[in-house]
Amino acid sequence: MSKRPPGITGLDLSRMSRKPYLIGVAGPSGAGKSYLAHHLAQRLHAPVLALDRYYRDLSHLPPHQRARWNFDEPSALEYERLISDACTLGQGKAIEVPWYDFSAHQRTAMVCRFEPADFVILEGLFTLYWPRLRELLGTRIYLDEDRDICLQRRLHRDARDRGRSPEAVIAQFRSTVAPMTEKYVRPTRIYADLFISGSAPVAASVEHVVAHLEARPLLRRAAYSALSR
Repeated sequence: MSKRPPGITGLDLSRMSRKPYLIGVAGPSGAGKSYLAHHLAQRLHAPVLALDRYYRDLSHLPPHQRARWNFDEPSALEYERLISDACTLGQGKAIEVPWYDFSAHQRTAMVCRFEPADFVILEGLFTLYWPRLRELLGTRIYLDEDRDICLQRRLHRDARDRGRSPEAVIAQFRSTVAPMTEKYVRPTRIYADLFISGSAPVAASVEHVVAHLEARPLLRRAAYSALSR
């Protein structure tokens, strides 16, 4: 029998389906999706599956073509594998997740075993984009933020973690990130159960999500049982 994570009141996990409850976090690049997912994961004792891990391998292209690739449209991700893996997680089974090297724009040979838990958090730009993926989510969250703040956060992250120059980050933001956000990401907010500001204190945002979960822990039981049909 699953144990209740400390600090979660009202969520009777013993009454839930034995299969994981999937939580999706979507929103623009730089809105704070990973930050919210990390803190929510700590509260729920939940693993986080980042959609970024599913970027398609570009090793067959020369480096200058990889750098100009549009990474901000849904087809840039191997969504077929992503949705299949999400279905497997929804059945309570482990998956093998690919590892992506953002500095080289290619996958490595390494894979990571991802074990499900009572809750599993999926986060990424297009978490609410594909209908089949949305169907698997018990709770759908859209995190929004001002465009200028998103750019500043992306500048800091890409320089620190991905070895990119400020000029390259700004050029990419203007050419693909911002327009693709308007075309593909922002329209998906209509599918969200919760709409959260990326500027809100993360502790308050986590409590907002937990309160939502306390009110509907059994909502998606039927969806999980349907996966095995």
